[in-house]
Amino acid sequence: MKLWKKLAFTGVSAMMVGTLAACGSGTKEKADASDTTTLQMYQIGDKPENFDQLMEIANKRIEEKIGAKVNINYIGWGDYEKKMNVIISSGENYDIAFANNYVSNAQKGAFADLTDLAPKYAKEAYDSLDEAYIKGNLVNGKLYAFPVNGNVFAQQVLTFNKALLDKYNLSIDGIESYQDAEKVLQEFHKKDPNTAAFAIGQGFKVQGDFDYPLGNTLPFAVDLNGDETKIINQYDNKTYIELLRTMHSWYKQGLIPSDAATSNKDYPLEGNTWLMRGETQGPYDYGDTILTNAAKQELVSKAITVPLKSTAQAQMANFVVSNTSKNKEKSVEFLGLLNSDPELLNGLVWGIEGDAWEKDGNDKIKLLDGYQPNMHMSAWNTGNNQILYTQDTITDEMIAKRDQSIEEAKTSPILGFSFNTDSVKTELSNISNVMNQYLDGLNTGTVDPDQTLPKLKEALSKAGYDKVLTEMQKQYDAFRKESK
Repeated sequence: MKLWKKLAFTGVSAMMVGTLAACGSGTKEKADASDTTTLQMYQIGDKPENFDQLMEIANKRIEEKIGAKVNINYIGWGDYEKKMNVIISSGENYDIAFANNYVSNAQKGAFADLTDLAPKYAKEAYDSLDEAYIKGNLVNGKLYAFPVNGNVFAQQVLTFNKALLDKYNLSIDGIESYQDAEKVLQEFHKKDPNTAAFAIGQGFKVQGDFDYPLGNTLPFAVDLNGDETKIINQYDNKTYIELLRTMHSWYKQGLIPSDAATSNKDYPLEGNTWLMRGETQGPYDYGDTILTNAAKQELVSKAITVPLKSTAQAQMANFVVSNTSKNKEKSVEFLGLLNSDPELLNGLVWGIEGDAWEKDGNDKIKLLDGYQPNMHMSAWNTGNNQILYTQDTITDEMIAKRDQSIEEAKTSPILGFSFNTDSVKTELSNISNVMNQYLDGLNTGTVDPDQTLPKLKEALSKAGYDKVLTEMQKQYDAFRKESK
């Protein structure tokens, strides 16, 4: 029996399951005010302008259902990792947090073990999770996070500005790869040379059918169209090298900005500063709906990779309970409520009902003038997207297609594989330094891969690449054996 399945049967009797399910689904009587626990929670991002109003409504619901309140402390995007590292290392007493460096901090004992707590105190929400979320968050066979049920798979797409396509009468029919897009880019560049044909900059990574045990900035990958039992260097893979050659060709033709390797220039979704860009989409994006809404103009996309359930997606938005918390059970109970109670979650993600939105049929809503970007919480890192009301523009057919796509998405062979880096930390640091020298030049097409890749390979060898690869393959072989 596989590990994720074992978690579903962790010794809870049938009678206990029934009792706890009732508790988790919100039937508990409201506690006396003097007994009310206030959970301390850390969240990443910018606090909504109407935060106090949102939380006043939310806490009334939370207290009514589980006899607790929640105090959410926001930390900005740029400061979150640094500040959470200080909070964790100092042993500060907090209850819940958006996960930072999930695997390493779990291995250090910073987070509470939720293997038994999640199915017990958040049963309804736990049972609704795709198995990929559980398997992708196991650390040494145990679960330390409660993931947000959202885009369980991701697919890389090329997104086009529809207004510019129409203006120059360009067709994107048949595009399934970078190479397929070249003709469109060339035609556009001839007609509008001052607008970025392919809008990329520093940090851009060429996308293909690969998954990465340590992220796509390091040269360790599994080829999803090749031997999935082997860890490879994607920069030594024929398919990937051809993609890099395509980028270099585009760069020489002027289809890529000349300063792409060093530029942090913003190409906003809205406006006409670009024709094509790389984006990531998942099932709850409903095709191009979310991108088009954000851009306030029509965008159209073409997929260039398979839809993939990966560890990165499973860990995209995790909430953890601190091992220092004196309210572990109540914390998990709150996470269960947040991810199973539509009234609570929709009030946070869509904003104030009657001001930002109104019901327009069963689980459908119409947005009002009060719906503004800074007047609600984000869906991806708040709670279960499956219980969010959908806009009236989202049809039942689109929802059915969403659910079907989740069922049919490919599961990565390395889903749930966590590489223990203890024996190769020095080598990995050296490899990271090497990659920092070459990543942007290669991926943006600024340098010739045929001249640069041999230099990269030599530098990686000196940095200890073979030692890391050997250790990673050894652990991956053991992971595959245990997962059968």
